[in-house]
Amino acid sequence: MERVRELAVAAPTREALCFPALNQIITYKELDERAERIAHWLLGLGLQPGDGIALLFENHPALAVIAIGAERAGLYYTPISIQLKTREAAHVLEDCGARVLIVSQAMHALAATLVAEGAAQGVACFVAGAGETLPGFASLEAALAGVDASAPLPPLPRGRDFLYSSGTTGLPKGIRKPLVPFEQRDADDTETAAWRKTFGFNADSVYLSTAPLYHAAPLRYLMRMLHTGGRAIVLQKFDAEAALDAIARYRVTHSQWVPTMFIRLLNLPGTTRVQYDVSSLRVAIHAAAPCPPHIKEQMIAWFGPVIYEYYAGSESVGLTAIDSDEWLAHRGSVGRSKYGRIHIIDDEDHELPVGEIGRVFFEGGPAFEYHNDPVKTRSVYNRHGWATYGDIGHVDAEGYLYLSDRRVDLIISGGVNVYPQEIENVLAEHPAVADAAVIGVPHPEFGETVKAVVQPRERDAASPQLAEELIAFCRERLSPIKVPRSVDFEEALPRHDNGKLLRRILKERYRQPAA
Repeated sequence: MERVRELAVAAPTREALCFPALNQIITYKELDERAERIAHWLLGLGLQPGDGIALLFENHPALAVIAIGAERAGLYYTPISIQLKTREAAHVLEDCGARVLIVSQAMHALAATLVAEGAAQGVACFVAGAGETLPGFASLEAALAGVDASAPLPPLPRGRDFLYSSGTTGLPKGIRKPLVPFEQRDADDTETAAWRKTFGFNADSVYLSTAPLYHAAPLRYLMRMLHTGGRAIVLQKFDAEAALDAIARYRVTHSQWVPTMFIRLLNLPGTTRVQYDVSSLRVAIHAAAPCPPHIKEQMIAWFGPVIYEYYAGSESVGLTAIDSDEWLAHRGSVGRSKYGRIHIIDDEDHELPVGEIGRVFFEGGPAFEYHNDPVKTRSVYNRHGWATYGDIGHVDAEGYLYLSDRRVDLIISGGVNVYPQEIENVLAEHPAVADAAVIGVPHPEFGETVKAVVQPRERDAASPQLAEELIAFCRERLSPIKVPRSVDFEEALPRHDNGKLLRRILKERYRQPAA
């Protein structure tokens, strides 16, 4: 029996979801009843197993409820990032083929634009929550009011998420996986089984969700938590002190972060940090973007040896993970494989020995394809059938993986490979640097040369003198080919709200040949 439905009977008052900023709690009984009504309503609209719905929500309680309901109805559900521009959001809505669009009141402006520009043509549109009904949208609450959810649902496959990449290198790409057959609806998939075993999630876990739920990992972790029977505390948006308060108040055991959040936590005054008891934490997971080693060391010193890192992607072709003790012994590694055998290969698909840098591939992970993009799908598989997330790195003699960078971000200067992440880690150690990005810019002699783009800690600190200081700082720590030839300053670097650096924006900005 599905865990949500089981707990609705066995422990009806048990808390499933808590949204502190909204002062709202949903018990397992309430979650079960609302999701059941959603499932009956969606089937009543004529949707068939394998059809899809799209969701445009901030971190809102209805998002999880609708997702559980869609799973029960055998449907795909696609969350649309609220950070997307209209063109990008329209692409996701049209590409996923959703027959129903459900939005929150807070998203009325983007939703109205999608309708006005014809992106929702042929899509049934509904708005959730109290407030005025948007033009072209019906009230979700009114639609649900007349639904009879007393009859059991027919035996259907279990629906699942239909997620899109964050679009860091172009328009978002959809990753659609097969529905789960009815007979296997309560079994863990490969990734979920590895998740439980690696991080120790169980029914006693109290999970703090710090990130936007329209991203893959935060949404999947929340859904797994509900299917495990634990309690999920969801922040409306990330605030460093609010996150510490939630850990202390709710005795959080498990949490998920991105490195930018760690930096903001560490930037809190010491007098603020000591006010909050974080001793309940058993696991603090981080991923999505590289974490500067000195930041991770400070977090381990503060939170204790509960910091875990994993390397994976929405495609789920492989997973590595590493705990604090392992990382301190293998500084900079993203861990050993939890599923999918790691291969490091060169451009001719030949396997490279231990210690040599090449493209990172996984063998034996679940197959996937990018929706409506067979060319992109073929590009991530090699002739052996192994798949890659697009990164380059190496493994050591014990099988620990070290990432160098994204292949598309590799700088080739005078025929030498230069990895931006190594330089960014050095720049991040300078006390005047809040954030740093390194890109290759055209050079008439070397083809490309290294440029650093820096966000200073103090807005007024940007100056030619600081630029020279940072170059000298790098020169002391890096070989000459890796030292930035120039440093530019910006008030903030372009990052996705999941922490990933939007390097393509910087490349476009600085693509003119260097003087």
